[in-house]
Amino acid sequence: MNFKKIITYFILGFCGLVMVIPFAWMLTTSVKSQLEVNKGNVGFSFFEESDIYTENGKDYYATIVKEDADSSYVHLFDVEMNRIRSYAKVPNTAIRHEKKVKLHWENFALAFNKVPFGRYFLNTIIVSCCVVIGVLITGSLASYAFATMKFKGQDFIFYLFISMMMVPQPVYLIPSYVLLNHLGWIDTYQALIVPWIANIFTIFLLRQQFKTIPRDLFDAAEIDGCSRFKILWKIVLPLSKSVIATAAIFGFIGSWNSFMWPLIMTDSPELRVLQVGLSYFSQEASTQTSLLMAASTFSILPLVILFVIAQKQIIASFASSGLKG
Repeated sequence: MNFKKIITYFILGFCGLVMVIPFAWMLTTSVKSQLEVNKGNVGFSFFEESDIYTENGKDYYATIVKEDADSSYVHLFDVEMNRIRSYAKVPNTAIRHEKKVKLHWENFALAFNKVPFGRYFLNTIIVSCCVVIGVLITGSLASYAFATMKFKGQDFIFYLFISMMMVPQPVYLIPSYVLLNHLGWIDTYQALIVPWIANIFTIFLLRQQFKTIPRDLFDAAEIDGCSRFKILWKIVLPLSKSVIATAAIFGFIGSWNSFMWPLIMTDSPELRVLQVGLSYFSQEASTQTSLLMAASTFSILPLVILFVIAQKQIIASFASSGLKG
């Protein structure tokens, strides 16, 4: 292995490590007690140091506020870190200090039951699936037109589409709100789905793929009497499965992680999607960082599984569409 490859692998490994660290921190924090987080133990260690006060055979977490001779004033917490008593005066002999490895797996159940995550998951799945279906339909038709048809202003319209990718979402957020409000779609599923059923990146990705298909196939199909739609359905789409899978995955991930748009366009708790639900969870339990990390962990789990299953298709589509490197 030459020096250039060593440097390349080192840089790639370092970048990969930097990207993994936030996920590792999220996972380690999700299995810590809130008391440990409040004490500033937010590193990657699983050792837990805590003062335990035993009363009537029951253990409570204790934070010592002030020592007074052979007694101490403490705050007492239950296992869910709910404060039971404040400034309780207890004998020092009833308090023991523990340091051990302890993983609080119950954080995941507590977080899931804290707010209606089942409803948030359902809303997110409905919105994401509808958006993906819409994106694939509109993206396929638009890409097919840009890749295979000749019409006036073709390049201008395409580059106009591409330029729209540079416009940040906050710029068109307020005009979009005004438009949807005029249509009466605010706080409805339409507001979450319809504006996102056309995706410029998907159009670009599919156009790049469609342009790689030999023109002879189109000519042969036309000679056999195929219509434009039949050529798209019978020839183009079957030859572009990997790119379509990638477009679907990116569309699903983008919709799943959407936060600002559903936050502005909806207000009803019944229409909250997962990311908005996490936000409200954070506001309503702002000090419970461990529960928030636990909720964040199971909220991204479907995306991780989806990526692991479809990673070959993603790599293959990048290679075939010329986006690699």
